[in-house]
Amino acid sequence: MLCRYKNWLRLPLLLIFFLFLGGCDEFALFDPKGPVAAAQQWLIIVSFAIMLIVVIPVLIMSLWFPYKYRSDNTSEEYLPNWEHSNKIEFVVWTVPILIILALGVLTYITSHSLDPRKPIESDKPTMVIQVVAMHGKWLFIYPEPGIATVNEMAMVVDQPVEFLVTSDATMNSFFIPNLGSMIYAMSGMENRLHLMASEPGTYKGMSTNYSGFGFSGMKFNAIASSQAEFDNWVEEAQNSKHLLTQQAFESLQVKSRDVKPMYFSNPNPLLFSDIIEHYTGGLNVE
Repeated sequence: MLCRYKNWLRLPLLLIFFLFLGGCDEFALFDPKGPVAAAQQWLIIVSFAIMLIVVIPVLIMSLWFPYKYRSDNTSEEYLPNWEHSNKIEFVVWTVPILIILALGVLTYITSHSLDPRKPIESDKPTMVIQVVAMHGKWLFIYPEPGIATVNEMAMVVDQPVEFLVTSDATMNSFFIPNLGSMIYAMSGMENRLHLMASEPGTYKGMSTNYSGFGFSGMKFNAIASSQAEFDNWVEEAQNSKHLLTQQAFESLQVKSRDVKPMYFSNPNPLLFSDIIEHYTGGLNVE
């Protein structure tokens, strides 16, 4: 009797579980705020719909077959020697093959159209932001205005951004779900990611690769605003009393967690390349 009640409780418990998931950041994938995220949302939905071609009939048959072939249904013909059907063989082989072909073509096309290194076409110049994954924090370097920030970045709406991503610690991953395309940050390597925000707002950025102490606090704000608001943000960082000196950078290399946003002015213009070369046997940033 107890087992029977447990089985009946499973469905409402699962529904409650999914309702609680409604507040999770993962659902930002279905709230795109940029062209890359919108294209990826379309890819997820289309791929899911194609796979439902198999799932939905199976769910229907899992209910229909037990009902139709129940023991007290004497209207169905009893065929003890039945073992083969050309029609069934045709369906069970043809449908999966067509689904695999459709998913293969879709994957091939989107692998090129959604290549993270592919620049976004726009009449505005591309902004370059250098991203460094550190122990428990993210460092963003803006080469042109000469500023650097920790756990906060800003961009202009409808202006493409090229992120140059590396790591000064363990391997990590850089991800802004509302804008799309996660990419790995690895020591001694430079990855490139092109994104663009189509709506103003403050979007959550995060690390999605476990990297030890401080990982849970590796979150940052990605601010998409107008050009005037972005210029004000840059001016605030340029007027910061904190200079990104060698000593300040070494303090950022210390393991930490839940670091609040910080602004720095006058960073070393070669800092990003120095960090990469430090792990390839070149310069020593320490």
